[in-house]
This record gives sequence, structure tokens and C-alpha cells, in this order.
Amino acid sequence: MPVVSVLAEQVLAPVPGGTGRYTRALLEHLPAAAPVGWSVRAVTAFHRDTAAARVPGVRGPRRLPVGHRVLNRLWERGLPPSVAGDVVHATTPLAPARHRGPLVVTVHDAVPWTHPETLTPRGVSWHRTMIGRAADRAAAVIVPTAAVAEELSGVLPGIAGRLRVVHMGATRLPAPPDAAARRAALRLPEKYLISLATLEPRKGLDVLLAALAKPESGDAALVVVGQSGWGDVDPVRLAARSGVRADRVHLLGRIPDEDLAAVLAGARALVMPSRAEGFGLPVIEAMAAGVPALHSDIPALVEVAGGAGIPVPVGSIGALADAVREIWTDDALAADRSAAGLARAADFGWDRTARATWEVYTSC
Repeated sequence: MPVVSVLAEQVLAPVPGGTGRYTRALLEHLPAAAPVGWSVRAVTAFHRDTAAARVPGVRGPRRLPVGHRVLNRLWERGLPPSVAGDVVHATTPLAPARHRGPLVVTVHDAVPWTHPETLTPRGVSWHRTMIGRAADRAAAVIVPTAAVAEELSGVLPGIAGRLRVVHMGATRLPAPPDAAARRAALRLPEKYLISLATLEPRKGLDVLLAALAKPESGDAALVVVGQSGWGDVDPVRLAARSGVRADRVHLLGRIPDEDLAAVLAGARALVMPSRAEGFGLPVIEAMAAGVPALHSDIPALVEVAGGAGIPVPVGSIGALADAVREIWTDDALAADRSAAGLARAADFGWDRTARATWEVYTSC
């Protein structure tokens, strides 16, 4: 029986982020979309607890003989361990240098080239090395948007013929029956904006808090959902520096999907002023929950939103403050963007992502 070996390491990362959500959702939907006779196997570095990478219908996870940090170094240097499969899919640029079977690699963005200042120097070097190797050796490279395909083709011309655009899906997060009680337990205000992102420089939280300090934003409250990444992005310090009252900013960190569904259900709008993105899962997940989305006008977010969001010039504090005022005060606008977002999100499903990914596998 042919098998696809899927690298599920990002699911077990301390900060899984959007790439971890992609990996988990893809694993959950691949088995039902599999061609007759094919199976799916998860592969990870050595971890004592691999429960988060166990998915019904997926074999494993098979643990490699080394931990995550060592695996990173070994594969960067082109060394074993190898991964076997009739197809091997690395769901991030952490891909085996040696493999038995065609290699498919998902590259989520071109940030190491387009916005290197938003990564650590080590991160830039590692990603350029691993993505460059994928450009040379992978049978196919999956990217989440046409925007990323264009950016990668510009910096790695040899990759163009093997790029495959496969949109991510929207995880549906319907409000639980006790949504109001959950929000009360989290001590949230009755009306608020939501930021849903890993706390790192390229997400633009500094721009958002500076916009909230403008008089145009009024007293709009902000709920910040997401783990700390790198770059020492501290919302409390950023708020104080911008002059935003502490009681207007509510930090939740990483929360389970049940709580996230309740928080989304009470949000006036999602605000995503990112400097760089490859897809922007929070935009489409907010839309799927009926929450209007304000987003920067970078190519990937414009592509994903498909005209259903409210685009704002990237980095423009004044324009973002104006957009916040409009969505905060205009009920008709909020209702219109909610309806548009629901219609747009209907085009994004993880089942579609899985079927398109199988098409990539079977074409290798």
C-alpha cells in the first residue's frame, strides 16, 4: 500500500502558529481525500509526548531518532536521518535532505527575502538555506497564495515550474452555547476588536496600538490572542508607549479553540495590520465566524480577503485609526462586511486543501 509520509513536527512546536494549524488540519483531512489504496503517516522528531501529532486515520507518528534542535541542524547540513515514503511531504521548510520517494515542501512565505528585518539573522539564514534546497531538489513546492508564488519566483527563478498554489482552509469555529459565560470568565468588555497572531514584529501590533492611541479610534478596546514569538513584542509596553490606557488592552495569550470561538463571536472586528504574510489564516477564520476583517493591503491578505475585508495601507497609523473608527461606529458597515466575509470564507475549506494536496502528491 503506497504511503505519504507527512512531517508533523510543527504541530509539536512550542509556538505552533499558523503553520502548526495548517499541518494539523491537513493531517485531519488527508485520509478522507486519499485515493484508493493510499495511506498517510505522520513523522516527527523525537519527543516523549507526541499526542498532539496523533490524528485519527493517520498512522504514527513515527519518531525520528533525534530531537527537534538536532534535527534542524542535521537537515540544514544535508545529513541524515532520512524519511521514507512513496511521497514525503514537509509541511514547513524543515525538510529531510535525504529521502526515499519524491519530496514535496510547503513554503508559507517569502519573508526571508522580502522582509528579512522581521526575522532573526539566524532565522533568515536557516530559511534561505532550506527553501533554496527545496527549490533545487523538491518534486513540487506548495505555496498558500499566488502572491507567495510570485515573490518566490522573483528570488528563486528555478523554482517557478514546480510551484503549486494550494489555499489553506478556514477552520469553522461556531460560537459555543456558553459563549457569553466564557467571555465573562475571561473578563472581556462587551465590545472589542480582536488581534489574533503570534506576537512578533511582522504582525504589526505596534501599528495597531499606535492607531488606537489616535483620537479617531475613540475608546475602542482590543483583545490580543496569541503566544509570544520572538522580538520581545510586549503589548503592555507598546500600549504604554503609544499612550493607550491599560484597561483598553486585554491579553489572553494562547487559548483553546472553544474559548477562541467565544471570543470571536463577541468581536466587533478582527484587525490584522501585518507587514508581511503568506496567507493570513486569522482573516479567513474571522470571516468564517462572521467577524469583519480589517487588514493591511499586502498582496497575500488582499488575495485571501478577496474584497470582503477592509484593506488599509500597510504601516499607515492614520489610515488604520480611520478604519477602526468606521467599523467601530458604523453598524451598517459592520453588517455588510460580516456578510461579505461569510460568503468569501465559503470558498475556503480544509477538505478542498486536502484534495488539492493529493493532486500534487499523485503528480510527482
